[in-house]
Amino acid sequence: MQNRIKELMEKVGGFKPATLAEIEDFRIKILGKKGELTALFEEFKSLSAEQKKEIGKTINELKTKALDKINELKESLDTVVASDCDAIDMSRPATARRVGTRHPISLVRRQIVDIFSRLGFTVADGPEIEDDWHVFSALNFPPEHPARDMQDTFFVEKNPDILLRTHTSSIQVRVMQNSRPPIRVVCPGRVFRNEAISYRAHCIFHQVEGLYIDENVSFADLKQTILYFAKEMFGEDASIRMRPSYFPFTEPSAEVDVSCNLCGGKGCNVCKGTGWLEIMGCGMVDPNVLEACGIDSRKYSGFAFGMGVERIAMLRYGVKDLRLYFENDIRFLQQFEAIY
Repeated sequence: MQNRIKELMEKVGGFKPATLAEIEDFRIKILGKKGELTALFEEFKSLSAEQKKEIGKTINELKTKALDKINELKESLDTVVASDCDAIDMSRPATARRVGTRHPISLVRRQIVDIFSRLGFTVADGPEIEDDWHVFSALNFPPEHPARDMQDTFFVEKNPDILLRTHTSSIQVRVMQNSRPPIRVVCPGRVFRNEAISYRAHCIFHQVEGLYIDENVSFADLKQTILYFAKEMFGEDASIRMRPSYFPFTEPSAEVDVSCNLCGGKGCNVCKGTGWLEIMGCGMVDPNVLEACGIDSRKYSGFAFGMGVERIAMLRYGVKDLRLYFENDIRFLQQFEAIY
């Protein structure tokens, strides 16, 4: 027994841990309920009185030495950990955690709305699942118009016609039906058309349409509004041109081009050498549309315009493939975190 006590004395004296966990494991092994010192005390009970007198003192010295050694080692390691913490500059700014960013379509949509809000336009919203009246009939689409065909429109059910809206002009119809002039709104939203998906087309895309109705509204008001938008969106040097076009709900109608911001109007691959890029359609609201919505066309006039958000975003950021907006590739989306 004396030899075992001597061995434990040497083990305690030579113990050199590297972590607090090692010290705790050693404490349990020596001083725990099932430890080596406890086993010695159990064996000590069976000794004679003369042996107990001789060995008891040695066992107590072992226990005291083990406790002192463990406490000393704990204090020394605590001091090392504390000194390591003192070496850290606590005034140093924390590492910023990456947060999510806005989608480029959301960024451009927000910027478009902000530009027109400075002209007094408010935002209007409406359902994505609509009926024929709000999407086609109220907007002067004749029954045989090709836009009603299944090639262009996603119909939910027939008789009555319920469909996914093909443009946000349906919101304009709801606004005209439920409010009186003057009306000045922009209608951003998602729209759906039965088209093949490619680098320049998709079956889901986003529009922002605008409507202004009041007394004595002219085409000159429309042109100045669009010019203001182009300069705010593409820069002060931007210029526009208007080409005659046709839409069932406006008369006269026009397509709007903006000077190419990539080549400065000199001609490049993006603008196909013309120096111009198409950005929207517009025109004066057809009197038939006003009358269908309960507005006196003899007293009031107005203009409307509509643009694809993806198209504006492609021109704004130089993106050449529309499909990138829908793939949610984090490498693509992270490029826009510092924009606007």
